[in-house]
Amino acid sequence: MKTKRLLLAVLMLLSGSLISAYSQSGMHEGHGAKILKAICVLYPTEGNSVSGSVKFEQADAGIKVMVDIHGLTPGKHGFHIHEFGDCSSKDAASAGGHFNPTMVSHGGPMDQMRHEGDMGNIIADQSGNAKMEYVDPKMTFDGSNSIIGRSIIVHQSEDDLKTQPTGNSGARIACGVIGVAKD
Repeated sequence: MKTKRLLLAVLMLLSGSLISAYSQSGMHEGHGAKILKAICVLYPTEGNSVSGSVKFEQADAGIKVMVDIHGLTPGKHGFHIHEFGDCSSKDAASAGGHFNPTMVSHGGPMDQMRHEGDMGNIIADQSGNAKMEYVDPKMTFDGSNSIIGRSIIVHQSEDDLKTQPTGNSGARIACGVIGVAKD
């Protein structure tokens, strides 16, 4: 079991490193085409059973975010893009803090001043499922603020959208690396 976990951690770390190499240009290796879609497959941290995916698609007003997560407790859960594409530690602390290249205060996903990684809350139904779609005007697939190669963290508790710097959203219960998706 430890060997399998170590192998998974190494593979996730390597894939995150390779993905981040493409993020600066916004171009997908081998195709010369601009990145239009990305995906993050979420895996549970130790002791949790949360899984799912977050898909991203270029839209006119930003990036369309499509969330489909399972295994949550009913209610609100903070979820954010974190600075590193590294989910190798058992508690996902290796993903670092919220993605905040402009060094501003934490806030809600539609606030003018907020971390680029602030995605607010997802709401799980009584079965532990959360689905949501919205367009984020700050996200990008290219340049120094690219989300490609970063990670998404799902938290145990609700993000209060104001406590600095994390929204007081509790333990990290799932993690995944954002990668380029097939067109």
